[in-house]
Amino acid sequence: MVDEFARRLVPDELWALVEPLLPAQTARPQGGGTRERDPRMVFTAVVFVLTTGCAWRHLPPVFGVSKATAHRRFTAWTEAGLWRRLHQRVLDELGRQGEIDWSRAILDAASVRAKRGDP
Repeated sequence: MVDEFARRLVPDELWALVEPLLPAQTARPQGGGTRERDPRMVFTAVVFVLTTGCAWRHLPPVFGVSKATAHRRFTAWTEAGLWRRLHQRVLDELGRQGEIDWSRAILDAASVRAKRGDP
């Protein structure tokens, strides 16, 4: 049940793009910690929180990842630039498959008139 749910959140095709981008886990400076967690389940737990909008403290235990671990990895991955690199990788893959027609792309822009005189 959990495996099926997890594979719907993070299909194998997405995981193949994500896995090489994940930074290596470093030892925590304060020591301690528990056994290593499956990176795919940690990523799936983070995706669950980000897509559902639930609070970290409400992360269901079915992922087998503690709330603290999921949040700590999310923070580390954010600092490492994972989300930006993953976004670029997904766009590159979609472009390679012909799923994106860049000739029809629209850029969001705003135009603001400059003020005259002293700022």
